[in-house]
Amino acid sequence: MDQSIQDILKLLKLERLEVNLFRGQSPNEDRQRVFGGQVLGQALSAATYTVRDMNCHSFHSYFLRAGDPNTPIIYEVDTARDGRSFASRRVIAIQHGKQIFNMSASFQKVEEGCEHQIDMPDAPDPETLESEHSLRVKMADRIPASYRDLFLRRRPFEMRPVEPKDLLKPEKLEPKNMVWFKADEGMTDDLPSNQAMLAYISDTTLLDTSMRPHGLSYMNPKLQSASLDHAMWFYHPFRADEWLLYVQDSPASAGGRGMNFGHFYTQDGKLVCSTAQEGLIRLHD
Repeated sequence: MDQSIQDILKLLKLERLEVNLFRGQSPNEDRQRVFGGQVLGQALSAATYTVRDMNCHSFHSYFLRAGDPNTPIIYEVDTARDGRSFASRRVIAIQHGKQIFNMSASFQKVEEGCEHQIDMPDAPDPETLESEHSLRVKMADRIPASYRDLFLRRRPFEMRPVEPKDLLKPEKLEPKNMVWFKADEGMTDDLPSNQAMLAYISDTTLLDTSMRPHGLSYMNPKLQSASLDHAMWFYHPFRADEWLLYVQDSPASAGGRGMNFGHFYTQDGKLVCSTAQEGLIRLHD
């Protein structure tokens, strides 16, 4: 069953149980573990609920255990500091009495200052590229029938890879990746909702960048992959339902881990966010 943008926005809107205690749900899907982007977005939402008149400018987080998709996630927020210009929050995600994830987030009042950015690299316009969903449809007959429905399920955001790879027989490529993203219509105007949505989206392709030079994809039955940590830095307001170019690179992999960096640009070339993630890329015999 396809997801709608309202389904994701509902996931990112948490139930308040106490002043700094929140509960998040997972979608009714046939998953073995909770999608990391969901936990990122929900934890950021929890932290944002406890801050007034400030926007998140950065967060750093660690995935500790696989999330159980059949159990609600409890988010406990520690209001570490409230200053005049900055506020700090720590979020712990709990299931079955154990931490599965933690996040440190920093918020800042809007202010003017020095500005510069690295330029957006040249990339084809998203309208000239084929969607990731369309590419999956073309290879559907190569996917086991038991997995085909989940493989073909459309997500509530458009993905258009600049240099797509064959998920079943990937070639060895440069450790670089560019993908255009755009959430479906229905996003609200407020910045926190768009930041939570981008946190959700950012976990979709980043780890894959460190697999490209090794000819790997998550479809490889010998591969064990998982996000280990994730950080984001927000520079300017943006809308997640307008085209954003996700420019990703992987400087190194070692010890069964791959390091990845990413930058989100608006279609007119403004850098609005950067990401970093180390992930597990362990091969079994």
